[in-house]
Amino acid sequence: MLARTTTVHRLGRVEYVDGLELQRQFQAARKAGTIEDSLLLLEHPPVLTLGRGADGSNILRPREELERLGVGVFETDRGGDVTYHGPGQLVGYPLLFLEPGRQDVRRYVRSLEEVIIRTVADFGITATRIEKWPGVWVEASRLGGPRKLCALGVHLSRWYTRHGFALNVDPNLAHFELIVPCGISEAGVTSIAQELPGLVPSMSEVEERVIAHFGNVFESAMQSGALPAETISVVVVNEARDRVLLLRRTEAKGGFWQPVTGRIEVGERPDRAALRELQEETGLVAAVEPIELAHAFAWGELADRPRLAREVPFVARVAEQPIALSAEHQAFEWVEPSEAIRRVPFEGLKRSIRRATG
Repeated sequence: MLARTTTVHRLGRVEYVDGLELQRQFQAARKAGTIEDSLLLLEHPPVLTLGRGADGSNILRPREELERLGVGVFETDRGGDVTYHGPGQLVGYPLLFLEPGRQDVRRYVRSLEEVIIRTVADFGITATRIEKWPGVWVEASRLGGPRKLCALGVHLSRWYTRHGFALNVDPNLAHFELIVPCGISEAGVTSIAQELPGLVPSMSEVEERVIAHFGNVFESAMQSGALPAETISVVVVNEARDRVLLLRRTEAKGGFWQPVTGRIEVGERPDRAALRELQEETGLVAAVEPIELAHAFAWGELADRPRLAREVPFVARVAEQPIALSAEHQAFEWVEPSEAIRRVPFEGLKRSIRRATG
């Protein structure tokens, strides 16, 4: 019987900033001893991240162009230089405590590399390490020359781990041309999709193999975490006035500003939940349209373990109408989109407001 247990959370899409908060909460709970080791598997929207001591000149396009392309830029405390994350890339964040006998940074990085090497081998890809360069590589890529398949960047504090790996399953490789990936100009990048002549495995299939090999390499029993709460958000827009409706929660419920939000009841369709919550929280009756993919995040502060939600966003476009607040809100305001983005607490909500207001 294995002495360690790792809980896996397969989260789908997570905004990069919300991913940092997820890591913070999981690591805090791990340090408090209220949870065991965790592995978060997810995808980020397009984003460039700069590790400690990264060379900013390795970002090859001006910030204005990146904004037009919808690519964010963030500095982070992981190791490494400039890295791209985006849809089609499997990001893994192990939140572990390395016990005595495993407290070796090089060994930890090598173990993560081994997980990826074994994973892609299951799909017929021979990957390896190249001593002078970090990450996992295909030495003789179908695209020519050595090419990076998986980037690694970790942060350890008193042997508690954060950050991790980014495995290219089937991302938009053109986005890597925005940077000098990991500061390595002599070699390019590749993906599982590019290295396979046949059918590309699904993200779910790749996750399954990563989980299995993670358990073997780290000698840990792997178990699935609880499913996130299913929620919706509705960005209410008055286009005639170019305003967004924000609701302020009561102090007992956090006191922050947000669009309409609520839980999806068991058996309820997300669009039906959006219509119901819109009417219950504001008194408004209006059509709702989906505007984004579902995204996951951690919400609130809980002493023993993080709380996870997966949210499906919608937009409702309305004319001037009276607002009837529910008991969970103490105020409402119609504000400009930029002000709405400034006030809301989660990056996923900010992106939904941007999309809803063009």
